[in-house]
Amino acid sequence: MEIKEKLTLPKLIEEAQLFCVEQSKFQHKELFGVTDGKAVGTLIEQKFQKYLQDKYEVTIGSSANGIDLPSADILTDIKVTSIKQPQSSCPFKDAKQKIFGLSYNLLVFVYDKSDDENTRTATLNFVSCSFVSKERTADYTTTFRLREMVKDNANEADIIAYLQDKNIPADEITLLKLSELILQTPPEQGYLTISNALQWRLQYQRIVALIDDIPGISKIVSYNKPK
Repeated sequence: MEIKEKLTLPKLIEEAQLFCVEQSKFQHKELFGVTDGKAVGTLIEQKFQKYLQDKYEVTIGSSANGIDLPSADILTDIKVTSIKQPQSSCPFKDAKQKIFGLSYNLLVFVYDKSDDENTRTATLNFVSCSFVSKERTADYTTTFRLREMVKDNANEADIIAYLQDKNIPADEITLLKLSELILQTPPEQGYLTISNALQWRLQYQRIVALIDDIPGISKIVSYNKPK
């Protein structure tokens, strides 16, 4: 029995790129005419998980625990979304996630789907793939503004007022604790857009369009990658 190499984050990023190139040439009979993004996403997630399992020693999460690659050294959730509206949902744990990030990394595959009437197959052209380290998974605008406020010597009352103004889903005690934490350790700049809902709605447009090199974000495949 061959001993498989242990999956590492650099290898995960390398394999995601190879997977995108390989899958972009592939004709999917089972996805022809399918408009349900969830069905497409589930198929690609499962394909990528199998692709990793065939090559590496890797822990695959169950849908119950929520994270696709849950081992402590990888701790990455796979998201697959259409370029038409690059977004997905994720479980709401607490309001802190919007400010301090999701506490796990994201691997975001973005595809452009086209159907071929002649062959009755669908092609998924992967136009973007990004690895977003957990430090960068908070909400862009919220963290940007809070970082500015801390620099401008805001106090707890200012921070609470801002969080209330933004309808951060938390009670007064939680908001007070959050404001103390923000002043002690200002959040890193996040790059997602996170909308409040029963589940967080994660939007990736900013990451897809990103041209600058940002520490903690690897643009694996990009149609606007700087030359």
